[in-house]
Amino acid sequence: MRRLVIILLATFSIVAQTPQRGVFTEDIDRTKDACTNFFDYANGAWRAANPIPPTMQRWSRRWQAGELNKDALRGILDEVSQKHDWTTGSVEQQISDFYGSCMDEKRVNQLGSKPIQPLLAEIDRVQSRAALQDIIARLQDLEVFVPFGVGSAPDRHNPTQTILNVGAGGLGLPDRDYYFKPDPRFVEAREKYRAHVAKMFELLGSSKATAKKQSDAVFNFETRLAQWHLDNVARRNPNNTDHMYMLATLQAMTPHFNWKRYLDHTNIAETEVNVTQPLFLEEVERELATAPLSDWRTYLRWQVVHASADALSDPFVKENFAFYEQYLAGSKEMKPRWKRCVEQEDQLLGEALGQKYVERYFPPAAKARMQEMVRNLLSAMGDTIQKLEWMSPETKQQALHKLSTFNPKVGYPDKWKDYSSVSITPGAYFQNIVNALKYDVSDDRRRVGKPTDRTQWGMTPPTSNAYYNPSLNEIVFPAGILQPPAFDMNATDAVNYGAIGVVIGHEISHGFDDQGAKFDAEGRLKNWWTADDKKHFDERTACVADQFENYFIEPGIHHQGRLVLGESIGDLAGAKIAYLAFQKAQQQHPAQTIDGFTPDQQFFIGWGQFRGDAIRPEAMRLMVQGDPHPTGEYRVIGPLSNLPEFAAAFGCKAESAMVRPPAKRCEVW
Repeated sequence: MRRLVIILLATFSIVAQTPQRGVFTEDIDRTKDACTNFFDYANGAWRAANPIPPTMQRWSRRWQAGELNKDALRGILDEVSQKHDWTTGSVEQQISDFYGSCMDEKRVNQLGSKPIQPLLAEIDRVQSRAALQDIIARLQDLEVFVPFGVGSAPDRHNPTQTILNVGAGGLGLPDRDYYFKPDPRFVEAREKYRAHVAKMFELLGSSKATAKKQSDAVFNFETRLAQWHLDNVARRNPNNTDHMYMLATLQAMTPHFNWKRYLDHTNIAETEVNVTQPLFLEEVERELATAPLSDWRTYLRWQVVHASADALSDPFVKENFAFYEQYLAGSKEMKPRWKRCVEQEDQLLGEALGQKYVERYFPPAAKARMQEMVRNLLSAMGDTIQKLEWMSPETKQQALHKLSTFNPKVGYPDKWKDYSSVSITPGAYFQNIVNALKYDVSDDRRRVGKPTDRTQWGMTPPTSNAYYNPSLNEIVFPAGILQPPAFDMNATDAVNYGAIGVVIGHEISHGFDDQGAKFDAEGRLKNWWTADDKKHFDERTACVADQFENYFIEPGIHHQGRLVLGESIGDLAGAKIAYLAFQKAQQQHPAQTIDGFTPDQQFFIGWGQFRGDAIRPEAMRLMVQGDPHPTGEYRVIGPLSNLPEFAAAFGCKAESAMVRPPAKRCEVW
């Protein structure tokens, strides 16, 4: 697909819709002061009336909308499944037969662990280092990427070409800190994890004593790997994960892994390789050279059952849920089987299912309106860059050039994936998963060594999310997020700009956050800043990092400012440029006061209500440890407390909690 060039001369006209909805007045907690805690004010009443469902970790109108998308997908699948003579290989045949095989819970339970027994038997037969390498490659065919991950990615220095990426993997706990930190919550997680691994081995048939020994072997193996993983903050710097190797150099680094043999097996073209974490790969080499084959077999058996648990019988599903969803993330109940089946189908056959979704839930008028909002936000970002006092004309020129090459993708791909070669048959749930995984891996591998395909998407159309890709310089908004409350054809401009408008601005800003600013207009990892401008930029981003470093979720546990820096810059700049775009939109379509709220108040409440997540304590702890996003409360409070426009809209006094003093006020873009 030809790269779209956005000309920064957009008209700010949004077609008015009738009737027009304002903010959700019933969600507002009028006992709270907007200037003290806007998060509680904007939708505290909704949270009080809508406790987190037992199957969820977070809940808000936004998360509710994501679950309603799954209801919509279920309706599509139920309808398509009424017919049984679809043409083999058609979208309808594949999505209905996959769903039917997943919903056949009785058959899945009858099979127990039988679906993975042939693979476990292959592992048990490993008696040589060569056979060990072969089984590693075999597992990676099924997306069991251990001990390292391999996949295609645009070359960071020539993103028009796609190369091979080799990354660190192989852990069962969320990240390296869980293996080493002495805090009680990490110590407890380690013990719970070891008990979980042992329980899974028992379900495979081991005695309690043997299962404990197997668990110990797995944990010790993973701990050695974890020692050489970069932590979550270090991984955010793309310079830390940029290490180009010729194949011969890679082979010299890991002499006990035959890369030519691996590439021949995977049909990956020989190419330069980016090794994201060389020290980790050196540890893999040590394990290949010295770890007993018995430890490798135990470790790989664990990785297979770990990866397959949710596709096996109830005891495996429940044990997996108990550790990962219940203990680590706080969910109280498992989602119903139909919803888990819908989620898995969206993951494996998402663009097939997505075709049906967009036909029903994303009309052309919605796409056109969204595209216009994107143009308006890009133009507002251009205005902001032009007016920056701290940036030199030289760097401004480079920034504006990068902005002009942004490629927005809205709704769904222009070219759909063709799954017709994937065999999906009734009653063969696990094999259907295997076939879909093999297709996905093969589809990824075939891209290596070829020109980068800019038409592919990293999310499925029903996904309630959005993203920015620095190597392709693209912002992507699936149809799944372009639903109320984020985007509503019957809502006022004020509400839409406050919700999806800030999301658009957020994704645009990712091209200029602490990570995105390291990539140029062509998507290359290349400096385009003068030394002075980069110094000013770093000072401004440090302000944001310091602000979020001081946001605590409970005593002793706070956000990591450098971990959430990119997302926090995105929220801050997104809110600012969305507000500017909204002000220009009013020049042609003046907004009205509705339900006693001025247009500016509606804009900010729109953001507060969109981001008003209630979240379980366990999920919050997971987030501050490894998620680059702040919790919902601070995604509302953090950016808005830096904006004088917010304070003016609600008449906040200088000493109000929602008003940061000028000396501490953060502004990047």
